[in-house]
Amino acid sequence: MKIATYNVNGVNGRLPVLLRWLEESQPDIAVLQELKAPQEKFPRAAIEAAGYSSIWRGQKSWNGVALLSRVGEIHETRRDLPGDPDDVESRYIEAAVNGLLIAGLYLPNGNPRPGPKFDNKLRWFDRLITHAAELIATGLPVIILGDFNVMPTDRDVYKPERWLDDALFAPEVRTAYARLLEQGWTDALRTMHPDETIYTFWDYFRNAFGRDAGLRIDHILLSPLLADRLQDAQVDRHVRGWEKTSDHAPVWIELSD
Repeated sequence: MKIATYNVNGVNGRLPVLLRWLEESQPDIAVLQELKAPQEKFPRAAIEAAGYSSIWRGQKSWNGVALLSRVGEIHETRRDLPGDPDDVESRYIEAAVNGLLIAGLYLPNGNPRPGPKFDNKLRWFDRLITHAAELIATGLPVIILGDFNVMPTDRDVYKPERWLDDALFAPEVRTAYARLLEQGWTDALRTMHPDETIYTFWDYFRNAFGRDAGLRIDHILLSPLLADRLQDAQVDRHVRGWEKTSDHAPVWIELSD
């Protein structure tokens, strides 16, 4: 089974890119982030025509997450992260699909740091860690994946010395990611590429993609029950080079049956 995550950076404006990638890569399950579309503007018909059922949580102009499947019904379990009833941002979606529990997320950016946006990022991360522990405790096969907006180590960022003051590379954020992994989650991409320089995001400015000045901020985490089933994990880097594409590249894993 092939499971992917892709920050599309505007699902309607980049719909041709999304559909082209779905046809080429054919993930069985995919989660999307940064839809940047209200609930009623999600392109459900076009995605259905590509062979995928979908659930989504939209938000006008910002955020937005979706889950797509071509391998069975999507049984939604939640569409918000527990812990803050006043959080109205569309950043989390969770569903059971084909024997897996899939949690798709778009973690807050947190810049500028310090400030209220950074404080909110840390609170969101704490809520994620709490909920992830509950997911681990179920003993179910769970995958948490999406745009985490964190570079876990120096190896995950081009010229780390330039990012020391950024919320994506802050010590508190990297510590939070490490706390998450300590629950027993497997970072699939790093597990398959332990020593490689591998990125998932390249800014639009300063020819970042051409210079390979990237970041690894899109992650796929596997619960203990799935760790031994991991066969492959890759970045569809070439998609970042397509015309009118997102600044992220899709990331995917393959699990054995």
